[in-house]
Amino acid sequence: MRARVFEMRLLAASLTALWAATSLLVLAAYRPGGPADLLVGVALLVPVGIASAAVVWPPAAHGPQAFRLIGGLAVGTGLILLPSLAVLWRQIADRGLQTLVPSLEAGYPWVLAILGTSLFAALGVARRVLGPGAARRPRLAASLGAGFGIALFTASLLASVAVGNDLALAGKPAGSSQFGPTDPTLLPPTCDALITTGSSARLSLTLSGSIDRRPMGGARVRGARAGLDFSWTSEVATIRALGLGGAALVGTQGWLREPGSSWGRVPGRAVEDESIDLAVLRAALDTEARAAAEEIGIAYVEGARARHCRLAIDGDTFQRAFPQVRWLAGDADLHRWRGELEYWIFTDDQLGRADAWIEGEGFTLQAGAIRGRLDASMIATERGSSITIVAPAR
Repeated sequence: MRARVFEMRLLAASLTALWAATSLLVLAAYRPGGPADLLVGVALLVPVGIASAAVVWPPAAHGPQAFRLIGGLAVGTGLILLPSLAVLWRQIADRGLQTLVPSLEAGYPWVLAILGTSLFAALGVARRVLGPGAARRPRLAASLGAGFGIALFTASLLASVAVGNDLALAGKPAGSSQFGPTDPTLLPPTCDALITTGSSARLSLTLSGSIDRRPMGGARVRGARAGLDFSWTSEVATIRALGLGGAALVGTQGWLREPGSSWGRVPGRAVEDESIDLAVLRAALDTEARAAAEEIGIAYVEGARARHCRLAIDGDTFQRAFPQVRWLAGDADLHRWRGELEYWIFTDDQLGRADAWIEGEGFTLQAGAIRGRLDASMIATERGSSITIVAPAR
């Protein structure tokens, strides 16, 4: 029994440490400029106190099945908290969105973590209040009621403080953004002006496709570039390919990895077109192509001001700009396909985002199909920051 109590205390201490790290991170680094910046971090101390209560009064588990269930609750809560904490760290480090909860998808893991922590702590507190001799069913009912009540109060408190702080920031220019300068007095260049990709960038690319409105799968690419050197990896799940992909260029040496294979050395010129943002600029956004670009207007992308533009493209241009589309289309001839490419030029005269789509005959991708569509979305952030590219581990 003592061993189980110790293990429960150890689980409670782990949850306390994770919540404490979350609170300290927000207290130390969350500074979007709202009136309640510090209060958001202080509110996150409430889950720390809840988890600490479980350290003092750990849940009691009578029998191996109950022990596994209660332990699984704590472990599951920790597994939700760890990636949420990592996302929060990345968001603050990248000078990203001012809001801590930009969407319901981003907020529900925190709600689940609060609920798991509250239920775990309530099991121990209820035993302490009702006494170890209380009947199990009333004690379990009291634990569930208290756990849900504490979770509702805590989640409401955190949401009120965070959302209230976000609303106070509405209409105010962001202090910084991963997409570029936030000075509202600066004007981005026109759609046909000279633009660059910056000396370095953090890169992401998302690809997807459909045949007769049936999804073909997609790919997600993450990487970075410094000068002409770059490195990225991808997760690919399409009707043609499944697995991990990647490409890298360091000096004159290149590396390439296709789904289902491992890294292999190739000449540098063999992967030059895999540079993501440079490929988009070279293949689709040269000065001649942008001469007839349509200006949509001025947009704010996570606080950074940009000019939103659009131009018509064909399938060949799409394939050159996004060569990774081979995971969806293979070597299909797309020259008759047509679509559009939207791009955003920021006030530092640099390309930070590009979204494109093309549509055409579906039978070029699959026999008997009528209509096909391919989509791509590229993002380049932290442009001009200090980035070092290293060779991929084989």
